[in-house]
Amino acid sequence: MKIRCDWVKDDFDKNYHDNEWCKIEKSEQKLFELLILEGMQAGLSWNIILKRRKKFLENFNNFDYNICSKYTNDELEEKLQNKDIIRHRLKIYSVRTNAIAFIEIQKEYGTFYNYIWSFVNFKQINNKHKKISDIPSKTELSDTISKDMKKRGFKFVGSTIIYSYLQAIGIINDHIITCFCYKNCLQN
Repeated sequence: MKIRCDWVKDDFDKNYHDNEWCKIEKSEQKLFELLILEGMQAGLSWNIILKRRKKFLENFNNFDYNICSKYTNDELEEKLQNKDIIRHRLKIYSVRTNAIAFIEIQKEYGTFYNYIWSFVNFKQINNKHKKISDIPSKTELSDTISKDMKKRGFKFVGSTIIYSYLQAIGIINDHIITCFCYKNCLQN
């Protein structure tokens, strides 16, 4: 039997945990998708987001940030009527705002990947936690990135959300050391 991090509760969690969480993500589209999903999760469980992920992708043009940056207010209002996604006005409108900020960072850094990894000098943080309760919800690093992103106009990027995002995209490997994924997520 495979040992997993103890937050894994069902197949949605298991699939995300085994195949995505803490693995280094380089795709700009996926980096944007995960940033938006982390923001959508604020105040909710990650499991709710995972269960609605497919509907989010359908409703937000697969998180194509170029398309998302051009949404009109009417298009965003229409998305607010969709019961299959999180219908929170500020979160829905943040998709456009964050897409615009994401593109601006790409212009400055070449890629969003270069921007986000520059905070850790392109070196993955591999924590060696023995249990999930040892994992912090935020750190000085997530505080720094959150402040910078807010200055650049991003919304729903508080320190706790950013810490979770850094885990999601593999900058931080927070699998517990007994989890079978711990070594699989180490930066090559």
